[in-house]
Amino acid sequence: MYDFESIHLSTSVDDAVAALAADPGAIVISAGTDVLVQIREGRHAGCRLVSVHELPELKGIRMDEGGTIDIGAASTFREVHESEVVARWLPALCQAADTPGGPQLRAVGTVGGNVCNGITSADTASSFVAYDAVMCVRGPEGDREIPVSEWYTGPGRTSRAHDEVLVRIRIPRAGYEGFAGTYYKYGKREALEIATMGVCCLVRMAPDGEHIDDVRLAFGVAGPHPKRALETEAALRGLTVDEAVTRVGELACAEMNPRTSWRASKEFRLQLIAELSRRLVRQTAERAVGVDGAAGDGAAATGSPSERGGASA
Repeated sequence: MYDFESIHLSTSVDDAVAALAADPGAIVISAGTDVLVQIREGRHAGCRLVSVHELPELKGIRMDEGGTIDIGAASTFREVHESEVVARWLPALCQAADTPGGPQLRAVGTVGGNVCNGITSADTASSFVAYDAVMCVRGPEGDREIPVSEWYTGPGRTSRAHDEVLVRIRIPRAGYEGFAGTYYKYGKREALEIATMGVCCLVRMAPDGEHIDDVRLAFGVAGPHPKRALETEAALRGLTVDEAVTRVGELACAEMNPRTSWRASKEFRLQLIAELSRRLVRQTAERAVGVDGAAGDGAAATGSPSERGGASA
């Protein structure tokens, strides 16, 4: 049984914002893959819901003329995974969107819900963190943009105000251009599993094809919320791939702070951080370098994205 008092079926984002502003206790719901489970478990008993399900304003994946990739908050995991724009320019996000739950959940679950719940194990969250995404929300005072670095404020918490709706997630061209990307989710089984550890790695190689020009490492379940390993990244820039692989495990473990839970111990998660960091840095660097040292699969090398296949999904 689902114990909720009422549901407001919003006709627009502004309508949803007004409904939330009028009811401080209301809860936003889209597909409901998180909220309905929580209600069934007895949380939020007697709650009032504000539905933003299937609002056209929250749908669509496209690239603008400047190369910014715009993902509607109500885009499903399957839509993100199957988007040509995402596959071409955001390969790590493309991989991450194919990991939550099973096919049924990915057909209805949304990336907006995945980041709004604030959970550290959210599969797409670490990729959005690595790509320096910008969260675009709308509230009673209008629209505002929140850098993903300021989005997560604690376990299960974000900087979205109660009366705000996440409308779109934007990834500027600088967030992905020249980078190859890989996402890896570790769990006890390959499907229908919450991540024991999630790692997103982006690598951009120097023109010589041997040294790392830039690298980004973002982890899920390595702390209270998805987090970039900024100190580790700084230490790896300018190193050869072999040098980076040798150092990254120890550096990342020193920077992350996983906890022990019933899924895994802190010690095991630190082992995963070290091993997966080494594997993903090497694997992603290999993807980023072609035979001639140019940027390769999953990385934009030259020319504007709009000139190189950046079409609407």
